[in-house]
Amino acid sequence: MIIIQSLVKNFGDRVIIRDFSYHFPKNTKIGIVGANGAGKSTFLNIIIGLEEQDSGKIVIPKDCILGYLPQSPFENPKHTILEECISGHKDICILQEKLHNILKKMEENYSEEIYFEYEKIEKSFSDKNGYAIEAEAKGILVGLGFETSQFYDNPLELSGGWRMRLELAKLLINEPNFIILDEPTNHLDLPSLIWLEQYLKSFKGTLLFVSHDREFLNNIANQIMHIYNGNINIYNGNFDDFLEQREAKTELIQKQKENIKKKQDSLQEFIDRFRSKASKARQAQSKMKIMERLRQIDARLDIDETKKKPIFKIAIEKQSSKVVLELKECSIGYGELILNKNINLRVIRGDKIAIIGANGIGKSTLLKTIINEIPMLCGNMKLGENVSIGYYAQSQLDVLDPKLDALENVLNLAPNITHQQARTILGCLLITKDDVKKQVGVLSGGEKSKVAIAGLLAQKHNFLLLDEPTNHLDMSSTEALSNALIGFEGSILMVSHNRVFINSFSTHILKMEKNKNALVISF
Repeated sequence: MIIIQSLVKNFGDRVIIRDFSYHFPKNTKIGIVGANGAGKSTFLNIIIGLEEQDSGKIVIPKDCILGYLPQSPFENPKHTILEECISGHKDICILQEKLHNILKKMEENYSEEIYFEYEKIEKSFSDKNGYAIEAEAKGILVGLGFETSQFYDNPLELSGGWRMRLELAKLLINEPNFIILDEPTNHLDLPSLIWLEQYLKSFKGTLLFVSHDREFLNNIANQIMHIYNGNINIYNGNFDDFLEQREAKTELIQKQKENIKKKQDSLQEFIDRFRSKASKARQAQSKMKIMERLRQIDARLDIDETKKKPIFKIAIEKQSSKVVLELKECSIGYGELILNKNINLRVIRGDKIAIIGANGIGKSTLLKTIINEIPMLCGNMKLGENVSIGYYAQSQLDVLDPKLDALENVLNLAPNITHQQARTILGCLLITKDDVKKQVGVLSGGEKSKVAIAGLLAQKHNFLLLDEPTNHLDMSSTEALSNALIGFEGSILMVSHNRVFINSFSTHILKMEKNKNALVISF
């Protein structure tokens, strides 16, 4: 499988990957973990050729068929879902295009030479099972939950979750033996997540994936690759095994550092006492050389610094009325497309409601309807007095300007706060020092999420509408957000597929199903 030789990657003076070498074993499922901004996606992008390393080599054998699932769906898909799925098999698509061109050429100017070229291309197309590709694509799409009636729909009409399922279909049609997934659980509903887990468990090739979902990591990974401070360390086992091994390793390194410190203190005492005495000068020089060697050893004993956790609170400017929101017989959707109807909901001050349901059922559309981004198709909506709505979009770039830095974005979202207040809020989310001046466009997905959260915190709203807020967040940040929402004195209406996160603070569940009334369940 793929071989990495002395890989180095820097961003300015920041080391992302420090001289890493590795030979990926066959039939291994490797989960990559690390804090937001550690370089996980960058590492994947280098392997698949989307980014260049500063030095080192990536050796990909000829028999390696790579399949890659990005964090976000392709922006400019083909005209139909079926065409977009087939486009995932690039070799067949190239041959298809060649066949089309040479047939046209034959019509215009037939010759034996052109015919022989046609036969050669046609044989390659047939050998690669090109004539069966449409049937294969349909089978994969059905396996992923698509209806046959959807095959000729425009992919841009799909929800975020279904767009990612389509990306997965494009990956699978190429029959890869080395799969690379970047946060595959984002946007997937529970049935899709279960299907993906089952598929990956039975996958016979090598799997390399980034995830912040502890349960998913434990269910799939048999090896963990931990990225921090430019270093990449390998641990055998799943995520829980990694935590135990990392703790033991950290304790051992800490003891080694303590022993080195004791030796350094003893040597320094000798040097200070006898450096000026001629009879002891040679010994003092020898001790100084030993001190330098100990410093070098100590520098190589790197302790994981990612244990620092964000801590923040969500304040409100003023309290809302008792009844925050009322929806009566509401229908939501786009134009003539009704995603859900007969929605009745009453939000009381202090309610923390999680919206669950399959992808495409209208969860995100409901939030966008409440903030008037999408017009309600029918029904009545009434907001209570003094209700101030804060909205967290599923895509961070919906509310962030990629050309501005983190600090400027927070000030844009909350113009009434000072620069220092914005810095303080970002600092609570571990975006500090020079990082606050980085353009949002170059930040990782998790760092963008933190900037969007910081902007939301600064606005002090009393009714939060959150659309998949844990997507891209590392585990410590997700835990910090959960703790902040537990202590939040306002009301929450949130879309999430993260079961642990939902259970941590929700008081009610709003279950949305196709052709059924939305059902509110109290905890």
